[in-house]
This record gives sequence, C-alpha cells and structure tokens, in this order.
Amino acid sequence: MLTKFETKNNRVKGLSFHPKRPWILASLHSGVIQLWDYRMGTLIDRFDEHEGPVRGVHFHNSQSLFVSGGDDYKIKVWNYKTHRCLFTLLGHLDYIRTVQFHHEYPWIVSASDDQTIRIWNWQSRTCVSVLTGHNHYVMCASFHPKEDLVVSASLDQTVRVWDIGALRKKTVSPADDIMRLTQMNSDLFGGVDAIVKYVLEGHDRGVNWAAFHPSLPLIVSGADDRQVKLWRMNETKAWEVDTLRGHMNNVSSVMFHAKQDIIVSNSEDKSIRVWDATKRTGLQTFRREHDRFWILAVHPEMNLLAAGHDSGMIVFKLERERPAFALSGDSLFYAKDRFLRYYEYSTQRDSQVIPIRRPGTPSLNQSPRTLSYSPTENAVLICSDLDGGSYELYIIPKDSVGRSDVVQDAKRGTGGSAVFIARNRFAVLEKSTSQVLVKNLKNEVVKKSSLPIPTDAIFYAGTGNLLCRSEDKVVIFDLQQRLVLGELQTPFVRYVVWSSDMESVALLSKHTIIIASKKLVLQCTLHETIRVKSGAWDDNGVFIYTTLNHIKYCLPNGDSGIIRTLDVPIYITKVSGNTIFCLDRDGKNNAISINATEYIFKLSLLRKRYDHVMSMIKNSQLCGQAMIAYLQQKGFPEVALHFVEDERIRFNLALESGNISVAVASATQINEKDHWYKLGVEALRQGNSGIVEFAYQQTKNFERLSFLYLITGNLDKLSKLMKIAEVKNNVMGQFHNALYLGDVKERVKILENAGHLPLAYITASVHGLNDIAERLATELGDNVPSLPEGKTPSLLMPPTPVMCGGDWPLLRVMKGIFEGGLESADRGGTADEEDVDGDWGEELDINVDGMENRDIEDILAAAEGGEEDNDEEVGWGLEDLDLPPELDTPKASANARSSVFVTPPQGMPVSQIWSQKSSLAAEQAAAGSFDTAMRLLHRQLGIKNFTPLKSMFLDLFNGSHSYLRAFSSSPVVPLAIERGLSESSSPNVRGPPALVYDFSQLDEKLKSGYKATTSGKFTEALRLFLSILHTIPLVVVETRREVDEVKELIVIVKEYVLGLQMELRRREMRDDPVRQQELAAYFTHCNLQTPHLRLALLSAMGVCYKAKNLATAYNFARRLLESNPVENQAKMARQVVQAAERNMTDATKLNYDFRNPFVICGSTYVPIYKGQKDVSCPYCTARFVPSQEGNICTVCDLAVIGADASGLLCSPSQVR
Repeated sequence: MLTKFETKNNRVKGLSFHPKRPWILASLHSGVIQLWDYRMGTLIDRFDEHEGPVRGVHFHNSQSLFVSGGDDYKIKVWNYKTHRCLFTLLGHLDYIRTVQFHHEYPWIVSASDDQTIRIWNWQSRTCVSVLTGHNHYVMCASFHPKEDLVVSASLDQTVRVWDIGALRKKTVSPADDIMRLTQMNSDLFGGVDAIVKYVLEGHDRGVNWAAFHPSLPLIVSGADDRQVKLWRMNETKAWEVDTLRGHMNNVSSVMFHAKQDIIVSNSEDKSIRVWDATKRTGLQTFRREHDRFWILAVHPEMNLLAAGHDSGMIVFKLERERPAFALSGDSLFYAKDRFLRYYEYSTQRDSQVIPIRRPGTPSLNQSPRTLSYSPTENAVLICSDLDGGSYELYIIPKDSVGRSDVVQDAKRGTGGSAVFIARNRFAVLEKSTSQVLVKNLKNEVVKKSSLPIPTDAIFYAGTGNLLCRSEDKVVIFDLQQRLVLGELQTPFVRYVVWSSDMESVALLSKHTIIIASKKLVLQCTLHETIRVKSGAWDDNGVFIYTTLNHIKYCLPNGDSGIIRTLDVPIYITKVSGNTIFCLDRDGKNNAISINATEYIFKLSLLRKRYDHVMSMIKNSQLCGQAMIAYLQQKGFPEVALHFVEDERIRFNLALESGNISVAVASATQINEKDHWYKLGVEALRQGNSGIVEFAYQQTKNFERLSFLYLITGNLDKLSKLMKIAEVKNNVMGQFHNALYLGDVKERVKILENAGHLPLAYITASVHGLNDIAERLATELGDNVPSLPEGKTPSLLMPPTPVMCGGDWPLLRVMKGIFEGGLESADRGGTADEEDVDGDWGEELDINVDGMENRDIEDILAAAEGGEEDNDEEVGWGLEDLDLPPELDTPKASANARSSVFVTPPQGMPVSQIWSQKSSLAAEQAAAGSFDTAMRLLHRQLGIKNFTPLKSMFLDLFNGSHSYLRAFSSSPVVPLAIERGLSESSSPNVRGPPALVYDFSQLDEKLKSGYKATTSGKFTEALRLFLSILHTIPLVVVETRREVDEVKELIVIVKEYVLGLQMELRRREMRDDPVRQQELAAYFTHCNLQTPHLRLALLSAMGVCYKAKNLATAYNFARRLLESNPVENQAKMARQVVQAAERNMTDATKLNYDFRNPFVICGSTYVPIYKGQKDVSCPYCTARFVPSQEGNICTVCDLAVIGADASGLLCSPSQVR
C-alpha cells in the first residue's frame, strides 16, 4: 500500500472522490462533512448542518454539487462553490445509510433504516420512486454505472437488484399523445416505476455492502458473516460465483477496483484485504493497530482508493504507477505489461523487445521498479521488490528489437538495487551488510566492497562510481580506489538524474529538488508543496521537472517557474529543444511541445548572453508583471523598460536604470510634483544640470533653483531670480540671492526695505559704503549700533565654482549591454530620440511632445498675472534679459545617456577587496578589518591579549591609506596604497596593501637589542626584544626561506626575553641570596649569543663564589673557560677553579642540577627537568609548568598558554 494522504480526526462513515479535481469528501460520525485536497494535504472546507452522524456522501460527476444523508433523516444537496446547502429532501423515517447521484439523470438514490430505497429528482426536489421489499435496514444502494439497475444490500441477509427502466422512460418526455396517455393511466392506477429483478440469497448474516462491477455483469457483496461473495447475472437470472473468506469480523464495505481485476474489502477486523477477482484468492492484507474500517471509495478515473476508519481516513494506491525506464542516447528502454519495450525518439517508433513475464505471484507491487541498460553489451538489468528485492539480467539478442517471441531465461539474484557501473560489470547492493557485490554478465561475483555509509539504495554515478543513499545523505563512492568523492546532506532521495555531460546531478525527493555538481557540491535547493514526480536536463543545462500537476524549470542559480500545467501526472524521459518526451502512467510514450522562451530568456540574462536577450525581446511575446518584477529584482531595469507601457512604472524603471531621457518623457506625461522632484534628484546625481533646472522650473522650486545657479556659477540667472523674488515679495528669497551674488548694496537695500535699519547700517559700515551708512545713521538717531572694536572685517563672497555652466564631468561609462539595439523595440509613443553613436561629446536635445522647454519668464508668467499690466511692474525689464542660448533648453548630455547606456555600478572599496583576498592578519589590519585580523591571530597563534598590538594595527591601517584634498567644497578623496605598485602594474588588478612593518626592520632591532644587552642596559634590551615579538605576527614576507627565518627569530628573541626577565628579577631580590644564585644559574641555560653567554656565566660564577657555593661556582668557571673567553675573564675563571678545587663544597643548597637537562618555566622561573610534564605558548614556544595553562604567556604577553593554534601564517607562499 502506498499511502498518499492521511487524516486524524473523528470516525469517517462516508467517502467520495471528486471525478476531476484532487478532492475527497469525508462525512464524519460527529456530523461534520470535510472537503480535503489529498494532493496538497489541506482541508479546503467543512460543512456542518447535519445533526448527528453523516453516513453517506457523494459528488456529482459534472456539476459543483454533492449530496449527503445523515441520522437526522435528512438528505441535503450542497453547492461546494458557494459553500452552502441548496435544499433538503425529507421523506425517510429513519437513519439514511447511503446517497448517490445518478451518472446521467437528475436522480439521487438513498438507502435508509426505514427499510426503503428512495429515488429523488434533485431538479424538481421531489421523491420520484420508493423501492420497498427489504424487511430490515437497507445498508446501501447504488446505481449501475451504465444500465437502468440499482443494487441494494440489507440486514435481511439479501442483496436485491432493481430494474428502474420504467422510471427512465417516464423521465424521458413521451413522443406522442398516446404514450403520454398510457403514462397517465399507469400513474393513476398504480403503475410500478421500479421492480425487483433478482434477490440474491446466500449470506448467513446481514449484508452491509453490495456493488456493481464497472463493466462486467458482476456484483460483489460483504456481510456480517465475515464473507465476501461474488455474484454473476444475465438477462434472466443471477447466481453466486464464489465466496472469499479471510476477514475475522463484519465486512463493512467491498468494491471492484476501477482499473485492475481486483476486489478490495474492509472490515471491522481493522484490515483492508485485496483479492484477485479472477482467481478469487487473497493478494494482500493491510492492518491498522486500533481502528475498525467502515467505508471504502474507489476513484472513478485514477488508481486511487480511500478507506474510512475510527480515527480518520487514508487515501492510498495499491501499486506503483511509475514505469521503469532507462535512457540510452536516442532510444529508451522501458517495461510495460510484462514486456521490455524499445522507443526511438527520432522516428518515434515503439516496439516490443523481449517478454519479461514471471510466474504469477500472489502479491501486488511486483512490477519492475528500476531499469539499467549497458549499450555496448546490449544488456538490461531489471529490479523489482519481489522477494524483498531482486534483479533479473537479460542479454538482448541483436536482431530481437521488434520481435517479442524470443523467450530467454534471465539470470536472477537478490539485492536491494542493481545498476551497471561499467560495460560488462554491474553492482548489486546487499542491504543487510551494506556491501556492494560487483558481478560480471555471467552473474558471477568479481569483487566485494564495503560502503562508507549504511546504504538502502545505489545509483549510477559515472563509470566505476556509485551514488549511495541513506536516510539523510548521499555519497559518491569510487569502487576502484574505495574513496568517497563527495558527500551531501539531503532529504530522502527517490530519484537521481544526471546531466548528459555528467557534470551536474539532480536529486529528487518527495518535495525537494537538490541540484549539485558531480562531486556533490550543492548548487541550489528547491522546495515544492506538491510531490515531485520526475525530471530531465535540457540541452542548455536547465533542469525540467514535473510535479503531480505542473511541468516546471529550475535554472542553475535556483530560480524556478512553471512551464505548463498537466491534467495527469507524467514521467519525463528526455528534453530536446521545445519538446518533452515522457511516459504516462499507462506506459505510453508522449511528446509534449512546450514554450521555453521564459526560461531561455532568464538563462541568457543569468549567463550574460545579451545578444540572445536582445533578439528575444525583439522577436517574442515576453511580457507580464512577473517578468518585469524578475528583471527589476535581478538588476536589469533597463531591460524591463522595454516591456512596460504604464508611464508611472516606466518612470520608476528609467530612474532605476539611470535613463534620464525616458524619465523626462514620462515625467512630462504624468506631470506631478513628486515625479518632477524625483527626476531632479536623479539628474543632480548624474550631474545633468540642464534637466535639474527643467525639473525645478516645472515645480517652481525657486530655492533649489537659486542653489543650483550658485553651484553651477550661473550668476545671470541668479540675479534674475533675485528680481523675481522681489516681484513675488519674497524677502527671504531676495536676501539669499543677494547673498549668493555677493551684492552688498542689494542686501543693504533689502534690509532697509524690510525695516531692519540697525542691520542695514552695520552691513553698510562694515563693507565701506560710508554715504549709505551716514544716511542710515541720521535715520537711526541715537539708536546707532556700535561696531565691535579690534575686528578686521572681510568680504563675504560665495566661492567661484570650479565648473561654470554646463554639466559636470562624470565617470566615463561603457556602452549599454544592448548597444542601442533595443531602441527599435521601444514604443512609438515616446519622444523621438536621435541615434546615439559612440561619440560621448554630442548632446541629446529633449523635446517632449513638441513642447519646448520654457525659460524662467514663461514659467512665472502665470504667477505674475495681472501685475504685468502695471507700468511699474513692466519697469523691471524682465523681458529684456537675454539668456545664453545653451540654457534655453535643458540638455540630456552625453553623461545622462539615453536608454542605450547604463550607469556603471559602484565599485568595491579597495579595503574590501584586500579583506576578501587575504588570509594574512597584517593585510586584514591594513584593510581596516581589525576583527578579522584578531580572529586570524587567535586561530593561528592563540593570541588573546591584543592590547600591545593596538597601536600597530592603527599604524598598519594608516600606513596603507592616504587622503587627497580636492576642492574646498568637496570631501577628501581616500587613496589606497598598494605594495609593489609600479608603472607597469595593471590598473584593474588590485595589489596587496603597503605595510609599515617589514622583516629588515626587525633585523635592525635585533642588532640594537644585542648591543644594549652587551652594554648591560637590560631594561632597554628587553623593550627592544619584546617589540620584535609583538611585531612578528604583523610582518609579511614573500619567500619560504624568509618564513623559516621569521620562525627562527621568534625562538632567538624568546630566549633573550626570558633570560633578561630573570636577570632583572634577580637584581630586585637583594635580600634572598639563594634565589639570586638560582636565577643567575638559570640565565646561563638560555640560548644566548656566545659573548652574552660568557657574561651570564661570569655573573653567575661571581654570585655563587661570594655566597660560598664553590662547587657551583666551579661549574660555571669550567663552562666559561670552555667558551674561549677574553684574557681578563679567563684569568678570573682560573682563580675561582683553583679556590674551588681546595674546598669543593656548597654553603647552601640550590634548586639547580646542571647534570639533568631542563628548560625554565617562563612564569615561575623554576626548572622543568626532562620527563616532567609541561605546557607551552603556541606563539613564542616558551615552556611552563602545567598549573600555568590558560594564563597569558608572560614571555610574549600575547598568547594563551596551552591553547590550540594552527601556526604562524606570514607569507602568501604559505597560502598557495
């Protein structure tokens, strides 16, 4: 049983499949009727007007109606589209058990516990016939699918067949008056519409169900005697054919299967049983744990059944309907009706090859499940579920294509699945052991191989490779090398489809499609709500797949869409151009033509094949909101522009793609304030001052115009605007314009006219307009404001623009991807555009719908209105102002590009490029990615304390960036400084950042550290050595040899830091002579340069000699003499040796044994002898006692002691 859908709710008493849609009605014991979509698994609607259980329900086969009958004695007819009950039929006097529509006439048959069967006309809403004769509850009644018969079953232990031919004749309108008269007579004198044709007796208990065969004269019945009986009938009589025994309790429902020669029954013994109708034997039994079955329904068209039980219902299939097939070049091998068949795509010829009949097995689902073909050997492997999984190997004779009479014995074997992996080798899966047996064509095991994961199925994955499937992942396994080539976490995979070049694979599961590479690197995942059925790759690398009701496509980037809908599910075998070849559920080959334009267009966009895109736009009907939204979403608004007629959408798309000329044309059509404002913003961004001015003029936005004229240096128009502001009595606008123009007299005049005399006086005085200042002073009298003393006034003048008039220089942009080719595809209704050639110097005049762009006076004409009639107003002389001709009309200059050009996208900041390309901490810090640098250092060297590195990070960042000042009004321009930049460097390839620290500096520091150590400046020396340790993580070198030198330097510097730290500690401990001697002794075991080692030995010898530890002092003296010291050092050492030899004793015991090799703990300064446990710093390699694990290293002051680290990465050569 293949369960397709299951519900969990109240007890289901009635079921009915919709004849066309994937719907099922379930009537419940609780009185509710549910309408489910079994394909999607969703509840569509519920109807609950019945009181008490609803036992019968049925869909009409053509109208949007269904009928229900319940324990409230009511029959209700519903319209499921309007979600309401249309009417109720009353007449039964007890529970109604079943209801059914007639397939042709407007009749409903109902069976009731009142021992009657009633036939109703649902159009006239009357009862047209009552069938009486049963003497107990009538449990079911149904019409014959073709003839005028009704079958009923009753608890009186009989099944009755009724003839309703008279009722049909009565319904069909009589042709002549005589017929009508006889009909009236029969009505008056009790004519009978329905008569009992046969009474079938044979059951020992009440009969619960009886049903007709869809085409043969057979009836099947099930009863409380636990038996299923098969009856046959002819014109005159009916008789019992056979009895099917097996149920352990009352049989509640029994049906013939619509497509196969089988009987399905269910029972209160919690089982569904399947019987062979010809052999009358049991085929299969399906049981439930706790639920009794009450009702069965068979889909009239499809291989689907449904069963209702105590806690819900199940929709199921008895057998898999997917035909097994294998593709080989231009041909297809597939299994159908126990034959292997061959189909040739080019000629569409279909022929039988060989029979693959097996001895009949008393079980379902034994048809071939998979098929594998070896073209060179002409061999076929057929796998099925027989005996828990088995395979058959057939060698097809060369001449047998088209002849199906050649019967051969197949080589058989058991195994979960079997596939060809080479020309004459196939692999068989042993599920129990997760092993693969490789066999030859004689069915002999050649090789055994264990699989890397518990595998329940294997698929072909290239010669010698297998794709192994487990519950939640798939792996590709190389059988030769026994290597896993790739692994991927997936839902349970059902089918595997390889592209023709074996570079891509589609893994199909129930609701998911995963596209991956041949090494199982995930490329994209698609989720479907309905079941995925099949798929194939087309020639362009697009995956075409089917669900239960759609053909869809999936692009390599994961975008998907619907190609067309399907009436019935199909299984794609091959996609060739615009044709899909497929097998249907009956095993027939079909070729379906599809329109591939949409996905080919999207694929061309994805692959940047713009020549294809352009030709498709010109030649095909690609339109619709979905396509426009897709183009916009994918960053191609300029392409979307060519599909759009709506001016508002065109305007937005034009702005998005920077197409200023189309935007102007659309804005003129729309003519709304906010559209002009948006146009102005975009034109300003592009530096197209002519269009900006035009947009501001349209909205009479004088403030913005003033500022525009100021920054473009158009002082003539600015002075004109000032006069307009005076006309409009806009004092503030007038003052601003005077300020922008630097016109002091005008400012004084405006302030005076506005009544601000003190401000006017101050302005005149400061600017040296003495005669005006005196006149104002007399007007002010005693209120003359005082000017601040000791201040030097300066003239307030706006800066002169760098570019005067015209448009601003812009970045040179490349020609648009469509090279002007789309212009012909544009609409005729827009403004005429001149052909734009490659010369960017030419300008494009914009003349929208013949309307010349007007200059300022025209725009203001309306505003000034009647004032112009006044002589005084005419005296402004506005009409005499001659404007420069180039500003009369706004120009969409070359910079603003017509629809042929695209604005270049903003580039990626150099620091981001550095950050993405480098895995060296120093380069990340130089790029400003401090977090990344810190993470890298922590991972590579275990560094946790970044305080000592903070200033270096900042130095690196500042050292790789510089800033240029451009103009006083513009922001500074950041510049990235690259390492190794030269004249020959490519301008488009970014080099790594310049770094302020390099290896040669460290060499100099090391020499300075040695010098300071020699001269006894230990604090200074320690500072220098620590500085080297802190700088090394942020140094980058080029060669492997230099990497080794850096690592060597760490060890050298670490020894000095440790030794100097101990020496400085010793000098602090004057009151502890024992510890002083120990630290002096340990210092001699640091790996120092020979001159420094001699000094350390001399110091230790002196300290121990003074403390009367002569034996220890003797040891240091001997070591000093062995190092070839200078004469005065050698003399002192010999004297100590002579003194010690006379008295070889130590006054105090030290924690020091020179005979036993040791290292010194960098924190506690105690020896860690050979064999004792220790931990080390992952960066400087200093050693510590185990108790120090997890602390910050006291030697380098950076890393965590004992941390895991991958090691120093300081060169690109280590990364390659």
